[in-house]
Amino acid sequence: MTVNDLSLSILRVAASAADAKQAHDIVALDVSDALGITDAFLVASASNERLVNAVVDEIEEKLIEQLDLRPLRREGRSEGRWVLLDYGDVVIHVQHDEDRAFYALERLWRDSPVVDLGLPASRGATAAGPDGAGAEVRGATGPADLHGPGTPA
Repeated sequence: MTVNDLSLSILRVAASAADAKQAHDIVALDVSDALGITDAFLVASASNERLVNAVVDEIEEKLIEQLDLRPLRREGRSEGRWVLLDYGDVVIHVQHDEDRAFYALERLWRDSPVVDLGLPASRGATAAGPDGAGAEVRGATGPADLHGPGTPA
């Protein structure tokens, strides 16, 4: 199984919006083979809580504007450390740099292919996570809480 066209559109619009608000280490993982409940994760980092929320606002605004999509669920907005936006086939994680390094989603899902987002690498979209790990950091090694800390599955 691979990411479907709508999921790819969601990923690219969201990644572009995150990039526009200075998110970095933007990576999309195709988790469709490992999970039956979603096609892909988009993970992006921001350096502080205010910027995490600004990135989330921009992603939501652009997905409404361009694809007429609203999240089915949003978690973590009040803390601004790890915000999860659930769009069904795509789950978007915007994390504070410290939380991204600690939870290391790319390491957890290292066997999942990286999705090409079409963003210039020089503007922060990479296959590497905040720990500097490269392409080998891409997929799932076992069961995990897919949606982040304290979030029901």
